[in-house]
Amino acid sequence: MDVSIVVPLFNEDESLPELCTWIDRVVNTNNLSYEIILVDDGSTDDSWNVIEQLAASDNHIKGIKFQRNYGKSAALNEGFKAAKGDVVITMDADLQDSPDEIPELRRMITEDHYDMVSGWKKKRYDNTLTKNIPSKIYNAAARKSSGIYLHDFNCGLKAYKKKVVKSIEVYGEMHRYIPVLAKWAGFKKIGEKVVEHRARKYGTTKFGWERFVNGFLDLATITFVSKFGKRPMHFFGLYGTLFFLVGFCMIFYLVIAKFVSADFSLTNRPSFYIALATMVIGMQLFLAGFLAELISRNSSERNVYLIEKKIGV
Repeated sequence: MDVSIVVPLFNEDESLPELCTWIDRVVNTNNLSYEIILVDDGSTDDSWNVIEQLAASDNHIKGIKFQRNYGKSAALNEGFKAAKGDVVITMDADLQDSPDEIPELRRMITEDHYDMVSGWKKKRYDNTLTKNIPSKIYNAAARKSSGIYLHDFNCGLKAYKKKVVKSIEVYGEMHRYIPVLAKWAGFKKIGEKVVEHRARKYGTTKFGWERFVNGFLDLATITFVSKFGKRPMHFFGLYGTLFFLVGFCMIFYLVIAKFVSADFSLTNRPSFYIALATMVIGMQLFLAGFLAELISRNSSERNVYLIEKKIGV
């Protein structure tokens, strides 16, 4: 199969028929064998009924339905598991991503030999104050910390080699950092393409200000995990040892001062309690390192979702 198009969705029943018709027209014009995997992330509208109708009339369309809303990362992860195409393309279901981009994205993977290509919505139709400005700040921070120089980490329109999506695990809210996960998994050739951004035609946006707060928290998480995920003791042990040694040296100094001067009061000095607190913090960090090592070596699968129904997968 040439291409798998994975579409995570939540309450997008109005846009699905038009999106699938558009995708079908583009891939058939380019003579591509394909599948469309629609992942319903616990929609409360008529989305699943629409998916069932579309799948009944077109065997290229497959559906996965979650029992409840797990988030975009969970939907993408299940879509990646089901994908069979040599190139996997993701896009949002709200028609703000153009299926006309599919042939060129696939060509960049197959002919230019990129491991993945991320879309860049250079010209946007979103509200500048509430979306564009925070997005620019977030993307600048992501570029600085990850070393991957993309303009739009959170663009839903991306293309991947099949082996990339089969080698990464997308969990929590880490869909924003799939390029980082891919780089962490050893895929170095990550490209970017300017893509068309369209004004929303149906429904309302599912994102608010909280996504930017969560985005920065997830950035801190992925940065930490990428550096210390397999060796957490190198982080906790280092700082735990430093804290403990600082506290121990302070206590040692105070004890010597007590022996030198009989009038020296040990427990009436704030430095004594600061030293004790520093030693305790150091010991706690050290123990946290041991626990993290045990967890990292015995962790089971993180992605366990209650899938209610599937079609063709």
